[in-house]
Amino acid sequence: MPPRLPLSADQETLVAEYERDRRQARSSVVPAFITAARTFCYHTGLENWAGLGWQRQTQLSLHQRAFVGWLVVTGRMAATADYLVMVRGHLGERAARYHRELHERFVSTAAGLGYSQQLITMAWATLAKTAALAGIRPHQVTATHLQHAQAELRAARERLHGQTPVPPATGERWPAVHNIMFHAGMTDQPAPAPTRPARREWRATQWARIPSPMVETMRTYLEQTKLAGARPSTCTRDERVLREFALFLLRRHPEVTSVSLIARTHIETYKRHLARRKSVRGGHLAPATIGHTLNALSVFFDRLVEWDSPDRPGSRLLFPGDYPRKNRPLPRFLDDGTAATLLAAARSDPDPFTRLVIELLSRTGLRRGELIGLTIDAVVQIGSAYWLRVPVGKMRTDRYVPLHPQLKDLIDAWLAARPARVRSNLLFVDHGRPINPIRVEKALKRVARAAGLGNITPHQLRHTLATQAVNRGMSMEAIAALLGHKDLSMTQVYAKIANKTVADQYFAVTEKIEALYDQPRELPAEAEGDQMRKLRAEMHRRMLGNGYCARPVELDCHFESICESCTFFVTTIEFRPTLEKQRDDAASKGQVARQQIFDGLIDRLDSSAS
Repeated sequence: MPPRLPLSADQETLVAEYERDRRQARSSVVPAFITAARTFCYHTGLENWAGLGWQRQTQLSLHQRAFVGWLVVTGRMAATADYLVMVRGHLGERAARYHRELHERFVSTAAGLGYSQQLITMAWATLAKTAALAGIRPHQVTATHLQHAQAELRAARERLHGQTPVPPATGERWPAVHNIMFHAGMTDQPAPAPTRPARREWRATQWARIPSPMVETMRTYLEQTKLAGARPSTCTRDERVLREFALFLLRRHPEVTSVSLIARTHIETYKRHLARRKSVRGGHLAPATIGHTLNALSVFFDRLVEWDSPDRPGSRLLFPGDYPRKNRPLPRFLDDGTAATLLAAARSDPDPFTRLVIELLSRTGLRRGELIGLTIDAVVQIGSAYWLRVPVGKMRTDRYVPLHPQLKDLIDAWLAARPARVRSNLLFVDHGRPINPIRVEKALKRVARAAGLGNITPHQLRHTLATQAVNRGMSMEAIAALLGHKDLSMTQVYAKIANKTVADQYFAVTEKIEALYDQPRELPAEAEGDQMRKLRAEMHRRMLGNGYCARPVELDCHFESICESCTFFVTTIEFRPTLEKQRDDAASKGQVARQQIFDGLIDRLDSSAS
């Protein structure tokens, strides 16, 4: 047996604690592990570990690396990023043994959020790596530690592996770690929204190509619009439009280095470019897309002039005639039969999310963004009825809509199944985060496919509810309040889909025309119906000298009494009953001038008779 290496008192205490922890974790201790721990303390020591370099660190024996892992997970020593990238230290497994309570809370929270077991294991290993880099214990990790660890490990991986892909087992799940830590109560800072670093870096590369005076002006404008409260989607669109326009000028007109040098000829060239440009889905850009692009540029130029910016256009560059004429199709909606088929299929779907989402969209007319923004306290009771508070959305206003009792039951069941550890007030979450809008689209498409229907979008259900309300006599004001329209003209679009007045008058006239067409030459009196008799009486009442007047009874005629008002018109006492009937008919229709004509004729008859 080799001689026992002499250690300092602190080192002896450290080795004894390592032996005790291994005995508690594994119920037995292999002497070789304790010998390796003493060897590490004697030859290397905690203070010299970082100076070894990753080549010598990776050359340690397996038993010595096990002792290094114990020092790291217990926060006694920090690991280097190079060592974590090059050596599989099984830090996650060791941290789970030495921090059992925290590990159980982390795993149970992640499982409640819906993460898979594989991802939970990788997320916990990532947390252990972060603590190892900082030289702390896992429960001391903060969001700042996560950011630093992610940057250090990425830099070490690029430095050591180059372009070689990193093995999947060594991959990290940084957004998931931060999200689980937040919902487990390990940090009060919510996880940031997922981003695509490659896309962000690509945009930064494009901006770097644009002349700096133009970049400064455009970035100032984008910052001001964001401060003014523009919607995130609007800010994203404006950034894309300005960046692509600046790159176009760089390619076609490199002499334009600032906004003040942009002339009308550049705009005309850009319009031709947009007309020829291909869309991502194939084909040319839609007129609406071109219109939105030109409008964003027009607003940009106008704001620079209003703000008296030193880098502003010298004259007006865009005019109303520059915008392509857009089609204005009526909203697409589902007829009653299709809507009923869709709801029946949704109610038989096993996924509670799908059932609730389609019911909410169909019965409340919510926009997709408003649906995603619903909170767990959105249901309120006013009097004896329940209402749904719709959050601030597209129109920047919130509203209350009536809630059907069946919807109230579905929402209650959904909240009852909600994980207890979720630290979010949103009604719909995915792994503790706001759900992706695409998930709503996919749920609706799956149900429509199962019902044998075509492609259906969430907004079609909004149009369907509005059309159904118009058809059943709901007022425009009430529909506008239900849908959250700012302007009644937005609601009147649905009146064009189902104009009840036009339909009533059309069918009333059609009934009479069909009666004329279907009228046989010789019709028995007993076979003549009420409508036919009414029509025949109306026609007799309008019999002319050489034909008939087929004007509908509800339409007035400016020439209906033209003969009676003529100076050559002569009548006698035997026509008095007819004149009285004509006078009464004019009175019943509110035709004052015509009534006065017949009153005058009757007075003349009475005067002549007396």
